[in-house]
Amino acid sequence: MESLSVFNTTASFPLFSSSLDHPRPQFSLTPSSYSPMPKLDVVHCAAAQAQSSAVAAAAKPKEAKLWGGRFEEGVTDAVERFTESISFDKALYKHDILGSKAHASMLAKQGLMTAEDRDSIHEGLTEIQRRIESGEFEWRTDREDVHMNIEAALTDLIGEAAKKLHTARSRNDQVLTDFRLWCRDAIEAILVQIKHLQVSLVHLALKNEGLIVPGYTHLQRAQPVLLQHLLLAFVEQLERDAGRLLDCKERLNFCPLGACALAGTGLPIDRFMTSDALGFTAPMRNSIDAVSDRDFVLEFLSANSITAIHLSRLGEEWVLWASEEFGFITPSDAVSTGSSIMPQKKNPDPMELVRGKSARVVGDLVTLLMLCKGLPLAYNRDLQEDKEPVFDSVKTILGMLEVSAEFAQNITFNKERIQKALPAGHLDATTLADYLVKKGIPFRTSHDIVGRAVAVCVSKGCQLKELNLDELKSINPVFDKDVYEFLGVENAVKKFSSYGSTGSECVASQLDHWVTKLGLTKGA
Repeated sequence: MESLSVFNTTASFPLFSSSLDHPRPQFSLTPSSYSPMPKLDVVHCAAAQAQSSAVAAAAKPKEAKLWGGRFEEGVTDAVERFTESISFDKALYKHDILGSKAHASMLAKQGLMTAEDRDSIHEGLTEIQRRIESGEFEWRTDREDVHMNIEAALTDLIGEAAKKLHTARSRNDQVLTDFRLWCRDAIEAILVQIKHLQVSLVHLALKNEGLIVPGYTHLQRAQPVLLQHLLLAFVEQLERDAGRLLDCKERLNFCPLGACALAGTGLPIDRFMTSDALGFTAPMRNSIDAVSDRDFVLEFLSANSITAIHLSRLGEEWVLWASEEFGFITPSDAVSTGSSIMPQKKNPDPMELVRGKSARVVGDLVTLLMLCKGLPLAYNRDLQEDKEPVFDSVKTILGMLEVSAEFAQNITFNKERIQKALPAGHLDATTLADYLVKKGIPFRTSHDIVGRAVAVCVSKGCQLKELNLDELKSINPVFDKDVYEFLGVENAVKKFSSYGSTGSECVASQLDHWVTKLGLTKGA
């Protein structure tokens, strides 16, 4: 199974490989080499550093830009540092090489380069990929980005044939081809982690059959629910998260390659050939749209943000339940941390960070929304800034999903504590109202009757099931001895029968659905 290495984390995330329609290259998200701006109180140090850099630059002449034919002088060091993107877009190297190989094959088929040149380009690109992955490749800031670094290195390696590779191609369509391929693979990696968390939650549900917990609204006791029902609520949310990503993947899977800068080309290229070779559904119909819009990354980050919000809610649930005030769960030491000053502390930090990192994922989306707002057609250099928020969103959501699954696998539900907590809050009150409805009393009237019964309990400090029949009849004569079949949390849960409800049979059916859908085996 291939793995997805994300920035400088130690975690690896498996890629879907068995279910892909097209082969997907393994990819890495590499760390940014961003250097912070100097502080005001050390400007003299920064100036000295700049002077030193200038001396070094004078000693080593800059390489002429591949686009520099009409320019009489090169850019300044400050402009070069400010405009480079190689520090982060080198993460696209595999997809750039993949796209270039497909483009070269198409150019050869169309008679725009020879078969020998094509083969030489393919061999050279394969060697460059080997050098990158072995750490031998030199990424150069003066070559600006991943595309120019690879193309210039290819020219150094194979000579004149490499100069034909950019025929009928601009960096505008090239980078978007790379980016769409990268996002497609990233979605597959996230889908794997979503399923992993779903499996972990279903296993947790299977281990806690029949356990009743308080259900809450407004964070106040509401009705009794089966723990399995509550856990499956998160599984359902994750399934919709996966569905949004699949929808996004379907919409982004169109090929911009061949759109060139914005207007297409007069050369006889075959965009359908490159689209097919790269596993896209089809070429994008409009060349201006192909190079100018980033709605596919906006949709991707929107889907990630919704997933992050769902995970933040799961995190909050478990942080609360792990507190002394609730005490419903005990995380194992393997997923807990301590305090530097308070020896007794055992904190559910992973889920607190899941809750906190959701803000980061949403922030990445907002960054992209503001970046794209008001941009005129077609391409603008602003769009260079689209990648880092996407890389960060993917890295973060993968980590959130992985650690949530780890946490689910390492918690124990404190059944005795939960049982002791159940009597408080009159959780069976709504079921008692349903009892009265079955006796022919309108629900609004039933609601009022039960409210008065609860008031009696509050004044006496008892539960509804502890009221004797005479006390209930004094509130309304319709009460009979069969009322006790509806009172108490166990009886209340048994009375739920509507589709999707927390009734035992309903939840068993839901659980069977997920066991089958996720390919699990009960008792395994």
